[in-house]
Amino acid sequence: MRAGELDKVVLARSLSVPFTGEVAPLLQALSERNPHAYTFAAPLPGGRILLGASPELLVSRSGRRVVANPLAGSLPRDHDPATLMTSAKDRYEHSVVVDAVARRLRPYCARLSVPPHPTPVAAGSVWHLSTQITGELTDPATTSLHLAAALHPTPAVCGTPTSAARRLIADLEPFDRGFYTGLVGWQDAVGDGAWVIALRCAVAGDQALTFYAGAGIVADSDPHAELAETCAKFRTALSALSPAAANLAAQPSTSRPSARHTATR
Repeated sequence: MRAGELDKVVLARSLSVPFTGEVAPLLQALSERNPHAYTFAAPLPGGRILLGASPELLVSRSGRRVVANPLAGSLPRDHDPATLMTSAKDRYEHSVVVDAVARRLRPYCARLSVPPHPTPVAAGSVWHLSTQITGELTDPATTSLHLAAALHPTPAVCGTPTSAARRLIADLEPFDRGFYTGLVGWQDAVGDGAWVIALRCAVAGDQALTFYAGAGIVADSDPHAELAETCAKFRTALSALSPAAANLAAQPSTSRPSARHTATR
């Protein structure tokens, strides 16, 4: 990174816990504990289920109105959120994502509004820096899915430059992300819809719940702080099981990697 080859990369961990119960109570608990999140459950091949409570709206479209809400720069909730606003590292990490989202939306918008400063928002066990970008479509035929495809993957889940970050993720992450950091959402017949990033999520299946959590790495990142960030993010999803299960997130040795994969989604 200091040599200029890469500005940011998002690296993730996985954590599996035994689970043979029903998914519906977990989904209800996630919704109750994260009332401002986008709660979802979707069937996957092989009888598995993807479920989660994502804090991040990738993009929505209602008529010609477009909204994107990138989040980047994070801190556990037991810290003062003002620390995020004064952190050069987190402000830089956030600006990389906001700049990329705005750059990709501009070709589709006659007007685009990007606030000059982020604000801290609470998302489960984590504070994030948030910027809400709004715009007006030039062509009403551009659907929400067109916009989502143009934006994904953002530096919030991959990195920048995208190709270099994807290669590094493939080299360093010892598991297949599968649907983690993919898209979950809907679109109606006229192209309106909303798409969120599959974060704070888990896959239920094979008598286990497998959770995922990542951290954005930049040149000034501190390894211990980034590890603590993933632990805090795990707690958001694990809290739906029980307080005791949520405490597992503080034990990095419980992370269980699966097979290495050569690409990310």
